[in-house]
Amino acid sequence: MTQTKTIKIVALVLTVVTLLTLLIVFALPSANAAVVKQGSTGEVVKTIQTKLKRWGYYTGSVDGIFGAKTKAAVQYFQRKNGLTADGIVGSATAKAMGITLSGTASSSGTTTSGKLSNSDLYLLSCCVYGEARGESYTGKVAVAAVILNRVKSSAFPNSISGVIYQAGAFTCVSDGQINLGTNDECTRAAQDALNGWDPTGGAIYYFNPATATSKWIWSRPQLVTIGKHIFCS
Repeated sequence: MTQTKTIKIVALVLTVVTLLTLLIVFALPSANAAVVKQGSTGEVVKTIQTKLKRWGYYTGSVDGIFGAKTKAAVQYFQRKNGLTADGIVGSATAKAMGITLSGTASSSGTTTSGKLSNSDLYLLSCCVYGEARGESYTGKVAVAAVILNRVKSSAFPNSISGVIYQAGAFTCVSDGQINLGTNDECTRAAQDALNGWDPTGGAIYYFNPATATSKWIWSRPQLVTIGKHIFCS
């Protein structure tokens, strides 16, 4: 083999190695940044663990280490919320949890807790209590999310109180259960909805098929069933 051919081969090998290195350095970090999975560490993992622990899915330590227990808790949450139970927190699971993958609260909603008075939060949690106190935690968050979705919709009043007290909108207002007060779980559910968790996928209506008498509500596109409620767009 001549010296020229040897130089060409070495140059080609170096070029290939350089290209592979660039792919590893630039492509992999962006892919890894899109998901949080077993082996991940940091503040976003702590946020995930904290939420899952609060909701009863996780019993381990909030240590920022995504281990087997955290993965199992994520899978449990995913199964309960109709998501692919792969134990990986990607965009869909993060949205359902109300977080971004940078570890901060989701900003997908235009209404945030920082823009609300304590009375707004209390009223929202009272409506959750009146409408869904017998539902699962996810079901409670879902009812709060519907109220917030209505606030954001041009078809409804643009405030929480306006949506809740709109004539005929909620049974708990019609029968007076809105005045029963609330509890810690319903308040947490209201807060989680304000932080961006929407288990309904954008619903603006819901109903109990066992008690619904309106034919119109059955005509609405159904998005998801959570507990005794069907959520619709």
